[in-house]
Amino acid sequence: MLFLGLASGFALLTGSEAFRLVPSRSSEGGREGRLFKRGVSRAGDRDRHDDVPSRLFEAPPSSTSTLEIEPRAIPKEVSVEDKFFSAANRAYQYGFTSKIESTSLPPGLDEEKLRQLSAIKEEPQWMLDWRLKAYMRWKKMKEPQWAHVYYPPVNYDTMSYYSAPKNLPKHASLDEVDPDLLATFEKLGIPLNEQKRLANVAVDAVFDSVSIATTFKEELSKEGIIFCSISEAIDKYPDLIRKYMGSVVPQEDNYFTALNSAVFSDGTFVYVPPDTQCPMDLSTYFRINDQESGQFERTLIVADRNSSVSYLEGCTAPAFSSHQLHAAVVELVALDDAKIKYSTVQNWYAGDEKGKGGIYNFVTKRGRALGKNSKISWTQVEAGSAITWKYPSCVLEGEGSTGEFYSVALTNGRMQADTGTKMVHVGPKTKSRIISKGISADESVNTYRGLVQVGPRAVGAKSYTRCDSMLIGSNSKANTFPVVQSTDPKDPDGLDAGAVSLEHEATTSKVKEDVIFYLQQRGLSENEVVSLITTGFVGDVLNNLPMEFAMEADQLLSVKLSNPVG
Repeated sequence: MLFLGLASGFALLTGSEAFRLVPSRSSEGGREGRLFKRGVSRAGDRDRHDDVPSRLFEAPPSSTSTLEIEPRAIPKEVSVEDKFFSAANRAYQYGFTSKIESTSLPPGLDEEKLRQLSAIKEEPQWMLDWRLKAYMRWKKMKEPQWAHVYYPPVNYDTMSYYSAPKNLPKHASLDEVDPDLLATFEKLGIPLNEQKRLANVAVDAVFDSVSIATTFKEELSKEGIIFCSISEAIDKYPDLIRKYMGSVVPQEDNYFTALNSAVFSDGTFVYVPPDTQCPMDLSTYFRINDQESGQFERTLIVADRNSSVSYLEGCTAPAFSSHQLHAAVVELVALDDAKIKYSTVQNWYAGDEKGKGGIYNFVTKRGRALGKNSKISWTQVEAGSAITWKYPSCVLEGEGSTGEFYSVALTNGRMQADTGTKMVHVGPKTKSRIISKGISADESVNTYRGLVQVGPRAVGAKSYTRCDSMLIGSNSKANTFPVVQSTDPKDPDGLDAGAVSLEHEATTSKVKEDVIFYLQQRGLSENEVVSLITTGFVGDVLNNLPMEFAMEADQLLSVKLSNPVG
């Protein structure tokens, strides 16, 4: 694949090595390689930071000699920002709408509408009670204000909380699905019919508020694996739903989880039985089509003892001039020796160059590594949404359990992203690894917010964090808010607890004209230079994506970051 070849063939440009070609001190970005206690880096400013640098965390001088290039030899008529983002404002290729006749609930939210929603879905009484309880909690809560994003107040009374294609049968088979719906997903590159569907990837297709089709369901059931919409799971597997739903992300966790718990209408449910390795990747593709409604799906994945599953998630939306709300909840449960790998390529519409339109993406994702030696791994590529607010996290409860977080967050135009992760070490000998890459350009703001917390029983815990930011142009902004907390774990038997290892690294770099110029003198085209630098920067994250999503992510970043040819 392209990014694998570039990353391995040009190793000198991966990670921090990519920027040893630039002087170690810049009048535009301050001294490179310096970590601040509370980092706020703005391209074009000299040492403009909220806090003074900490000498304790200052990077040592590099023994590698730097390469200086005469500035006057570099063409200046086109800026780095223009070179990287002339393609970013091209027409969003997924911005079309499908002419699907739909049925929607009237705008606004109250108890009566929740009763209507539950009746439409033919839910049991316990599910309605769950919704009403969540709604009462939501009414008492306030929208969080601490995120480093700014947007007009959301009017929750003007949106519809349910929209679905007309005459769609409950738990419809592919033969019963409107051909126009199937054509929509085929246009998105997600064919659902028997002849064209993706090989070795099972898909649950969610359109507005409902799941319209799930592929390979029967084949997976032969292995004892349940893969279906969460609406179908509530109907057919109520014991599993009642046991696990809300056990990872409680209704009252935050404002948006309470809202989701009240109004969620579909999503995906996965259960992998003991001693079973899922034979194919499972995936859900979310599509918003209706302009007046939000999307509030819920995903629940349970990996039983000694099982494993890889789950993929993708999403797109039309290019409307108004904002839409996407508030989802994802819960993962891993029991003894179980492994869950959850990958996301997020490509919601981000709005136009003036910041008009785009999705507000307010999502809560969390996994509980309950079992001994269990493992949960999050990999995400965030390349869309006007505003993104999400922190895929792991609660490491089982002895020897592991949590991983690999992330690329790309912002351009007027996008705002406040993303990161939380790794909560509860059990002994738990391990976590965080690799975060942020790329920001134009007027965008890209914030990383991370928490590593070690509890009193987490004897021998180990954690490693690396957070790298790349600034392009003179007006982009990157913020970093890392938090590390430890309560000095004690062995319950009074024995030697062993060392707790907590490591954190961070860098902020700025792509400069001389780097572009130098590489072009080696025979590379401008497009190849762009692809080379960005691929090298994010390669260690993309390498963790399954092949199908790695290719999609690579293409997506190329569209966002490369200059169009011709």
